[in-house]
Amino acid sequence: MRDHPHEGAAAPGNHGGSEGAGGRARSVGRARTDIPEVWQGSATNRVQWLLASMGAACLALGIQLAVESPWPSGLTALVMAVVGCVAVGLLVLFGTLAYVRVSVRVDRECLEVRCGHIGVPRRRIPLDNVVGADFAPRVTPRHWGGWGYRWRPEQGTAVVVRRGEGMVLRLADGRTFTVTVDDAEAAVRYIRARLGTRGGTPAGA
Repeated sequence: MRDHPHEGAAAPGNHGGSEGAGGRARSVGRARTDIPEVWQGSATNRVQWLLASMGAACLALGIQLAVESPWPSGLTALVMAVVGCVAVGLLVLFGTLAYVRVSVRVDRECLEVRCGHIGVPRRRIPLDNVVGADFAPRVTPRHWGGWGYRWRPEQGTAVVVRRGEGMVLRLADGRTFTVTVDDAEAAVRYIRARLGTRGGTPAGA
């Protein structure tokens, strides 16, 4: 009388099958937990400080004209000069200080971009709205018509604070969002990994 295989024993040709499946599950679990919780990066442009100083000079000139000039003589021209200097100074200061620096933060839920040292303007993009990410080796203001927060119908939107590397997000609505940031390749890898864990199709796949 032949002995029957013990219950639960591996069938011939299937040695370690359940262990292999468990190993694959563990390896997938490790791959997912290896992704850092957060990726953070930034980019700065010190040239903007020079432009900011020019704006501060215009503002100071407007204040000086308002305080020291004899108002009874040439009142209209003086008012126009003061208002013009103050307005130009404030516009230049805001337009430059807001884009001296850009900070990028990506976690499992969204990508957030903050401009300047006070974080305004700000853009938040849920990863559910992202279908891909690409590395851009060279982004320049010439491509976008200037520095700062830009929009072009044929290109989408961008935050450009300096020349150089950046990343391009492809969004679910067909638009793109570009941001200049240091170590952009690492940011792209991180976003692609996050999209992979969410069941998306990483860019470049």
